[in-house]
Amino acid sequence: MSGDRVYVVLVTAPPSEAERLARALVERRLAACVNVVPGLRSVYWWEGRVEEAEESLLIIKTSGSALDSLLEAVKELHPYEVPEAIALPVEAGLGDYLEWVLSEVRGDGGSSGAKAG
Repeated sequence: MSGDRVYVVLVTAPPSEAERLARALVERRLAACVNVVPGLRSVYWWEGRVEEAEESLLIIKTSGSALDSLLEAVKELHPYEVPEAIALPVEAGLGDYLEWVLSEVRGDGGSSGAKAG
């Protein structure tokens, strides 16, 4: 495996925007895959009071070399003033899958034709 590292980035978004955001990140080759998990309910502090919102969770797989660009794109494309975006390094996983993520994000390997997600 190359010296690059795989990251999982968690982003919440309004359900009406989640698919658009996911597609844009993959089309820009900043993510190899984005899972959109609907039905999330968030409770959080915002501007001095407790708020609640229906959201979807985006589970984004990317590389360390693309991480900063991905976070900038989330900030650019996301409708929230302060979007949630938390990057977690992947400590272990199936080698073939991790290699696939790294090759797709950098665009240096193309898809093997097998569906991964």
